[in-house]
Amino acid sequence: MPCETPHPSLHWDIFCRVIDNFGDLGVCWRLACDLAGRGQTVRLWADDVSALAWMAPHGAPRVEVKIWTAPIDMRGITPGEVMVEAFGCKIDDGFIDEYAKASKHKGQKNVWINLEYLSAEDFSARCHGLPSPVMSGPGRGLSKHFFYPGFTADTGGLLREPELLARQARFDRKAWLADLGLAWQGERLVSLFCYEPAGLGELLSSLASSAQATCLLVTPGRATAAVRAEIAARNAIDPLWNQHQTLSYFYLPQLNQNDFDQVLWASDVNFVRGEDSLVRALWAGKPLVWHIYPQHDGVHAHKLEAFLDWLQAPDSLRAFHRRWNGLKMPGLTLPDAPFAPEHWQDCVIQARARLLAQQDLSTQLLNFAAKIP
Repeated sequence: MPCETPHPSLHWDIFCRVIDNFGDLGVCWRLACDLAGRGQTVRLWADDVSALAWMAPHGAPRVEVKIWTAPIDMRGITPGEVMVEAFGCKIDDGFIDEYAKASKHKGQKNVWINLEYLSAEDFSARCHGLPSPVMSGPGRGLSKHFFYPGFTADTGGLLREPELLARQARFDRKAWLADLGLAWQGERLVSLFCYEPAGLGELLSSLASSAQATCLLVTPGRATAAVRAEIAARNAIDPLWNQHQTLSYFYLPQLNQNDFDQVLWASDVNFVRGEDSLVRALWAGKPLVWHIYPQHDGVHAHKLEAFLDWLQAPDSLRAFHRRWNGLKMPGLTLPDAPFAPEHWQDCVIQARARLLAQQDLSTQLLNFAAKIP
C-alpha cells in the first residue's frame, strides 16, 4: 500500500446539496471526517443536515456542520483555503466573493475543487484534474479543478480511512450480531440496501427455494417497504411459497456509518445502492450486487456496464446485475440469472487488491491541494 506523507493543515469548506440522504451527504460526511482525522479543519455545508442525527450522532472532531441557507450569512465566516463543490452543487456568490477577496487581497492559498460523482467510465480518467478558469462572476480570475473519484490509478481514488482495514480485522461477527439482537444460527446472511429493484421478487423466490437457509438483513426505508410489498404480493398468490421458512428476515434499525460498515462485514453477500455503500461493499470484500440509481435517459446502464467491466465480473454476475436493475442491452434479451455468489467472490477480492494498491481519495485531495500555490 502506498505510504502517506504529512500534509500542511488547511481549512476546508465542503458544500453539499442533499438529493438522497443516504448518498451525497453520506459521502461528504465520510470525506469531512477522513480529512479531519488527517489533521485538516473542515466545515461541512449542507442544505439538509437532518440525516446526520442518525448517520453520525456524535459528530466528529475538527468537523463543523453548517446549514447551507440561501444566501449564506457571511457574518463571522472566513472562507478556508480549500473550497469543495460536491457533485455539481453551485456555491453562493456571496461566499465565492469573500473567498476571492481572501485569495487576491490577503494572499491566502486557494484551491477550488469540483468533486464529481463516482464512475468507472473513461471520461473520469480523461477529465480528472483538469482546470476550469472562472471567466465571470465574483470568482473571475480564479480556477476550479475537476476531481473525479474512480477505480483506477489515473483517477482520484476512493474514500478509505487509514484505520479501515485494522477495524475490519478486529471485527467479531458473532458478537456484533448478538449485540444487534439477531439470534444467528449460522445461516447465510445477505444484506439488502436498495430502492425498488426489478429483480427483488425473483431474488426472494430464489432464496426461499434454496437448500441453504438465508437471513435477509433489510435496511430501513425504501428497502424495507419494497421487501414487505413483495412478501405481501407473493403471499397473495401462493401462501406456501416460503413454507419451509428457508428465507427469514431481520429488519435493521437506522444505523450510523460505522455500524453500516459492520453490516457489510457481517454479511456473506451485500446488495448495495448509490455511491457510498458501493465503495464500502468493495472494501468489505464480499460478493456484491449494485442497484444503480435509475436515470430517465438510461445513462445509468452504461455506467453499470463500465463498473462491471472494471470489476472483471463473470457472466453470471453481469446477468444478475442486469436483471436486478431491469436493464436490457441493445439486441440482447435478459438471460436467466441465478443467484450464485459463490462464483462472484474471486473478482471482488481481486478488485479490492487493485484498489488497495492505489492512493485513496483523501490522500489524493491532500496531495493536490498541497501542490497548488
